[in-house]
Formats: sequence, structure tokens, C-alpha cells
Amino acid sequence: MHQQTVVIGSRSGLHARPASLFVKAAARQPVKVTIAREGRDPVDARSMLAVLALAAPYGEAVVLSAEGDGARTAVEELAELLAQDLDSAA
Repeated sequence: MHQQTVVIGSRSGLHARPASLFVKAAARQPVKVTIAREGRDPVDARSMLAVLALAAPYGEAVVLSAEGDGARTAVEELAELLAQDLDSAA
């Protein structure tokens, strides 16, 4: 299993546009990726409803996890995405 902690870079947190971009990227991965806030159960990163329900604000650390072939690459790609301010992306 590969895990990585990343800080949410979007000023609005992981809501609306940032969540949509993240979920779409997660759905393209060859492995199932989960995302979790500290003290909460992980949720499927491919589920828009589950990701929005996390209500992860700007600056919050979240943990991405995956296992299987391609897990490291998937987690690193998604972590890089989350660290950006996705609200400012065109």
C-alpha cells in the first residue's frame, strides 16, 4: 500500500470545481484511491459525493492511499493535483 499526506491547496478547499477535477483524475487511475481527513474513515476518491462530504478546507492535510500496480504513481499524481490551487486553474 502506498500512502501520502498532502495539504489542500485550493482556497475554497476541496469543494465544487476542485473536487470535480480531483474526482475525474481519480477515476482515470488504474487503481482505487482513497482519501481521508485525520480521524475519519477513508472514502473512495472516485465518488464526488464522498469527496464533497469530507468538507476538507484549504490548508487541511489529507491522506491519499492506494494499493496494487500503479499505486505509487496514482497517489503521487493526485497529491500533486490537490496541492495546487485548482480554483485558479483555467
